[in-house]
Amino acid sequence: MKKFIGLFSFAILITILAACSSNSSNDNASGEFEPESSIEMVAPAGAGGGWDTTARMAAKVFNEAGIMEENIGVINKPGGGGAVGWAYIAGHEGSNHHLFVASPPIILVPLNGQSEYGYDDFTPIANVIADYGAIAVRADAPWNDLNDLFEDMKADPESISVVGTSSPGSMDHIQFVQIAKAAGVDITKIKYVTDPDGVGLTQLLNGSVEVFSTGVAETVEQVKAGTIKVLGITAEERLSGEVLKDFPTAKEQGIDASFVNWRGFFGPPNMDESAVAYYEAKFKELSDSEEFAAIREQYGWDEMFLGTEEYKTFLEEQSNTVQTLLDELGLGQ
Repeated sequence: MKKFIGLFSFAILITILAACSSNSSNDNASGEFEPESSIEMVAPAGAGGGWDTTARMAAKVFNEAGIMEENIGVINKPGGGGAVGWAYIAGHEGSNHHLFVASPPIILVPLNGQSEYGYDDFTPIANVIADYGAIAVRADAPWNDLNDLFEDMKADPESISVVGTSSPGSMDHIQFVQIAKAAGVDITKIKYVTDPDGVGLTQLLNGSVEVFSTGVAETVEQVKAGTIKVLGITAEERLSGEVLKDFPTAKEQGIDASFVNWRGFFGPPNMDESAVAYYEAKFKELSDSEEFAAIREQYGWDEMFLGTEEYKTFLEEQSNTVQTLLDELGLGQ
């Protein structure tokens, strides 16, 4: 009798284990993804810039708000305007545990021939914020708005130098060109100077150049100090904030153009669809959180969430627009 009971108990145990195994297999087969190890988030630039700040703030909120339990490590891969970081991510094809932050240079840099990898070589997940450009001059410059500046540039475009951190054909150049073209300036004659060492503001202040094309956030402290003035920004509408609210848009000055420095996240090539869906949902939760809203306000960013499919369409449209400008400038490939 005892032997029978023992065999019966063993059979029940085997049945339970088999059921558990079956349930576990069904969970895996369902396509649901959960990270199995730490997540590496890459900023394809040095510390302190827009990519680095966005990645670190996203990782911080993910962890502190309990949106993701897994450890997220942010690493910097600077060089080539983003190309070094993109090559690094491309080397992790199929990984579900690597992410990177991107913005317009992932379209611009490949289109002007400076990277073999472009946005369509990776897996778009979600866009999270919008940042904008500013066109600034010295406080004692003769121009008080964009129309003043562009009238002089239309008369003699080569007499006015424009400095930006990015290379010709990349973001600081293109955001200025897009506004100037809409104002009627011959963009093929604009004298654009590259400032790869981050001394564009110094060049502006010492009179080496007349105009500084940069990010809105990079102008705030100098405006407060009274050393520069912002003639216009590339946003559709005025921004909020103690200093930002005073910056006029190009559109309100009668120039029908804008430029958005969108910032979002991608995965390596051939990331699993289940992983994409998981991260898309997490970035949506991040975007909707009070903690990330506070971060946006702190840095003067706008909310701009785009899910995976919408992001793909947006990127294609952006690429077509930029290609037209680069072709006109003679910088397209």
